[in-house]
Amino acid sequence: MTKRNKIIYWVSTVWLSFGMTSGGIFQMMKMEDAVKNFQHLGYPEYLLTILGVWKLLGVIAILVPKYTLLKEWAYSGFFFAMSGAFISHIIMGDSFKDTFPSVLTMILVIISWYFRPDDRRLINITGK
Repeated sequence: MTKRNKIIYWVSTVWLSFGMTSGGIFQMMKMEDAVKNFQHLGYPEYLLTILGVWKLLGVIAILVPKYTLLKEWAYSGFFFAMSGAFISHIIMGDSFKDTFPSVLTMILVIISWYFRPDDRRLINITGK
């Protein structure tokens, strides 16, 4: 892995982790803005706790060494959560300002996943 790729990986992963951690904490604490956002999108309030816990567990999974299969699941979960948030905001006719955080986070998920080092990748069963 080149130095450039390593820097891209760590910068995107740190920002992704920060965003997911802060979002997860806000959701678990049921902060007023998070509750209003979920109500606006038509989601039940209890989903805040579920998503918050999963986000924090996902951050742990992508940051700790090894456990490559778990990392793949975490990246997938992050992508599904953020693409779902983006689509939900679009369906509700929300402004770019409201949809941007989910788009930015999706981009960070893709960049972090793409540039992850070999020791954080799932190896093909055939060894190829």
